[in-house]
Amino acid sequence: VFIFVLMGLVGFSFFSKVKVEIWPKTETLSFRQIITVDLKAENIDFYNNIIKGQFLDNEQSFSQEFSASGQTIKEDKSRGVITVYNAYSASSRTLIPSRFVSSNGKLFWSIEKAILPGARYEKGKLIPGEKNIEVEAAESGEEYNIEPTTFALPALAGTALYIKIYAKSFSSMSGGFKGEIAQITQLDLDQAEAVLTEKLKQASKDFFKTKISDNLVLLDEAVSHNIPDINSSQKVGSGAESFNLEAKIKSRAIVFEKSNVENLVKNRINLDIGENQKIKEESLEINYFLKEIDLDSGKLVLDLEVKAKVYQAIDLDELKKALLGKSINEAKLFLNNFSELDRAELKSWSFLRRRIPEDVNKLELKFNLD
Repeated sequence: VFIFVLMGLVGFSFFSKVKVEIWPKTETLSFRQIITVDLKAENIDFYNNIIKGQFLDNEQSFSQEFSASGQTIKEDKSRGVITVYNAYSASSRTLIPSRFVSSNGKLFWSIEKAILPGARYEKGKLIPGEKNIEVEAAESGEEYNIEPTTFALPALAGTALYIKIYAKSFSSMSGGFKGEIAQITQLDLDQAEAVLTEKLKQASKDFFKTKISDNLVLLDEAVSHNIPDINSSQKVGSGAESFNLEAKIKSRAIVFEKSNVENLVKNRINLDIGENQKIKEESLEINYFLKEIDLDSGKLVLDLEVKAKVYQAIDLDELKKALLGKSINEAKLFLNNFSELDRAELKSWSFLRRRIPEDVNKLELKFNLD
């Protein structure tokens, strides 16, 4: 019996408390404000709407490979070196640019004039004079990339010199080609420069964003870029599958502290609202629009779009005193007619409590801003 009585007393004491939740009236403010960010400013100038700014600098290099989209016909003649022999006489002979025919009938021309030494005898044996000369195929094409072979001079056909003056190659001819290949166009270069420029700018912006604190504001429009040169590994018209572009970017930006802007805006709001109104801090919303920029003088002019909620300040202690001792119905009527409130909720266990206690500790008053 004692335990049940004790539980009843404790329960009555607990459930006899009254809880009141209130929500103040709020008003949404919306306005535009022009402010200046100046690198020369030292403190916030509330009168002239000026805050301090600072410079950020960055320099980066970047390179990228791009594909060629053009097509062209490429024609290259095969080249190589042959050794010409003179087994005809001990006299030297002058070889003007001459024709040489390979054993499989491919025609080549010597590149330049040459002196062919005469033959000599050693121990009664004839040693032909010889001279290495460069030759080029008469036509373009891969079929002239022939293996080592022998050559004759058609100009000597029908004479005794034909079999005495001849040539041999000891390595394959190479470089002969005829066909369609990729070609770099002006459009390829222009598009590649545009892509690389955009990547450089974005890389610079990303760098700035990683280097600034959460309190600093960086506007994309407040960043200037300078790209002195973009160098290509190939020229327009070159026959190549791809080309490489390389460039360097120098960037400069003006940033400013978000807290300075908020302090400037709050000062404006406090001047505009009533004496008993306060700013709901978490409702403050500021959008930045760049109006003017002068990097040389280090100034930004910003157009701010500001939204914020303000609410009526309420003396909670006085409100508590006004509610003490009132009946539940009287308290509800009183709260509904309280001009500073948007709404109120009163929670009690009416089967135990018909009135708000006189004891201030048994009245819980909760102030909500959400």
